[in-house]
Amino acid sequence: MRTSGVLHATVDVVVPFFDVDSMDVVWHGHYVKYLEVARCALLDEIGHNYTQMKASGYVWPVIDLQLRYVQASRFGQRLHVRADLIEWQNRLRIHYLIQDAATGQRITRASSIQVAVKIANGEMQLVSPDVFIEAVERRLRNPPQTPSPVITP
Repeated sequence: MRTSGVLHATVDVVVPFFDVDSMDVVWHGHYVKYLEVARCALLDEIGHNYTQMKASGYVWPVIDLQLRYVQASRFGQRLHVRADLIEWQNRLRIHYLIQDAATGQRITRASSIQVAVKIANGEMQLVSPDVFIEAVERRLRNPPQTPSPVITP
């Protein structure tokens, strides 16, 4: 089992009909969308989301994405999607776990890596911008008094 990140966020996703393929299971590409919902919740938890990233002069493209499918999800199934912050100083590495909400059974495990790219010149940064590092460190110094909310998109 992977270790937990220094910060995390969990969202609930109910599998919609339009995510199911002709085999009556979630098409594999839709899991990436579920990861993005959890990643956005994590960035909100940090206090430096995509809107703030762009306003600070950086975009953060995904440069690596790995998924391991354990079992299929089906229409109407409620999933817990957890995003854990693993690295943030040189790149943004997030680990994910998708589980069946009712049983806790693992559905998918994933990992993504993003890097900062300066909007002004398109240059990839070898370290994360100070504004992002400071946001993470500020959040680590001030942990929430309540657990992360569960969000249904």
